[in-house]
Amino acid sequence: MKKLITFMLVIAVVVLFFLFKLEDSESTEIKESNDYVNPNIDIIDKEIQRDTTDYTSPYIYLIDRKTGSVVHEKNAKEKAYPASLTKIMTAIVALEHINDLSETAPIDIDTYKKMVARNSSMAGFFGREKVTYRDLLYGTILSSGGEAANSLAVHIAGNVDSFVQMMNDKADEIGLNDTRFTNPEGLHNENQYTTAFDMAKLLDYALDNGHFKAIFTKETFQTTSTAEHPDGILLESSVLKFLNKEEQNGFEIIGGKSGTTSEAGQCWATLGLVNGHEYICIVMGAPLKDIRNPDRAQIADTLKLYTKAKSNI
Repeated sequence: MKKLITFMLVIAVVVLFFLFKLEDSESTEIKESNDYVNPNIDIIDKEIQRDTTDYTSPYIYLIDRKTGSVVHEKNAKEKAYPASLTKIMTAIVALEHINDLSETAPIDIDTYKKMVARNSSMAGFFGREKVTYRDLLYGTILSSGGEAANSLAVHIAGNVDSFVQMMNDKADEIGLNDTRFTNPEGLHNENQYTTAFDMAKLLDYALDNGHFKAIFTKETFQTTSTAEHPDGILLESSVLKFLNKEEQNGFEIIGGKSGTTSEAGQCWATLGLVNGHEYICIVMGAPLKDIRNPDRAQIADTLKLYTKAKSNI
């Protein structure tokens, strides 16, 4: 009996010893698990933090003209409405068919009335006013004048429809595969569409034309004297007037074209300089709650994007 009790005590000690070792082993495994650092966490964080900037515009394309490198894109090949960015195509098609910018090209009265009736943005010319092609071009780009754009169309092609065909032919020629135009002024039409990618490609093409670049980068322009406007009209860039140098730290936006409709939202196409490089920045579709009191989110996005371009050099 004494031997049996001794044997049972030995067995109990052995069992307790193994139970203690097992508990200690589990505790150690838990500690090792809690202290474990995933070697990929830093990489994952860097991927997430690569660009945490909050952009309002749903369609964005920012490219270095010299190198062709894309700095930032967002839904760049998705369909968007161009609004008055359309006038970039209007101006370059017109320029390629004008021999003398000083030639008189009066405001077309029929399209003038249509633009007034549709509440288009206007440069300020009157119907039949005897302005020049140069006046029309600056009125189209700087002031986004619907009467200027349509007058260019009529004088170049004879009528608006024929000019629109020229716009679409040019789009095909330079490879704008997701772009179609129905008018030269940019008023909304569901069949007039583009992408941020195509718009950047169009602007890059247009900027190779010296006359276009001069117009696109002009801050103000005084039109020629006419009977209706003896002192001419002071036209002002619808982009550059909203910018100041304090906002442009390390870069400079030197030209641009704006576009706004309820359907298209707030759009900007700009040319900027960063460390000697020219950049094209397209932002489109920033929501527009009140067209009379826009929040100008496209401007905030544009400034953020040029800041990003600066940091990437």
